[in-house]
Amino acid sequence: MRAVLIYLGEKIAAVSKPPGLSLATSRRDEEGAVARLLAALSDSERSKAGSGWSLVHRLDSGTSGLTLLARGPAAHKEISSLFSSGSVHRRYLALAWGRFTDEAGRFSWPLGPDPKDRRKMRVDPGGKAAATRYKVLGATSVALLLEMVPETGRTHQIRVHLAEAGHSILGDDFYGRLRHIPVGVTPEQRRELQPGRPLLHAWRLGLPETKVSPPLSLEAPPPEDFMRVVKILGIPPPEI
Repeated sequence: MRAVLIYLGEKIAAVSKPPGLSLATSRRDEEGAVARLLAALSDSERSKAGSGWSLVHRLDSGTSGLTLLARGPAAHKEISSLFSSGSVHRRYLALAWGRFTDEAGRFSWPLGPDPKDRRKMRVDPGGKAAATRYKVLGATSVALLLEMVPETGRTHQIRVHLAEAGHSILGDDFYGRLRHIPVGVTPEQRRELQPGRPLLHAWRLGLPETKVSPPLSLEAPPPEDFMRVVKILGIPPPEI
């Protein structure tokens, strides 16, 4: 899958990241993630975007969707401060196992590193505050299409909160549990509904006006593998 250039301004750009593309950054290769993201664009979009970009925030490798870039230190600081202050409105789409009793709700479990596996996060009463709102967009007897709105920005926040609620994301082998899969779902059905990555998509971003950009309301359509599972489940697709 290719990345897609969603928005291009002089100092800020938004790219829809395909699933499977890592944005991990090492001290020895701080520009590697940006290079990989831009390389995933079409030739024409990559040429149009130009150079001088740096990442404002990151998505997990398996997560698809909107990623923001800034050009120059001043713009990077300006946009990063919006995330720190909670001024960026983010909405994700997730496909999760099971059924919710309520059509909307909020998780507020604090999160901290898992001492047994430092790559993972877990619910920890002594951890950092974390809150995620959810809304059910569609449901079947075995799975849900959810709109997820993180109020904070902790690592793996949506994935951990849904797993803690007993509704792990389809394809999330890192946090998912077999007990989350409804009774009656066969191994063949599980393989069909789990494309090898967590079905989590950074769908929409809203930013207020800043010195480096106008107010923005951005949206990235879900990728093919996500929509394929929505179709298999028979859930009406999200309104784009």
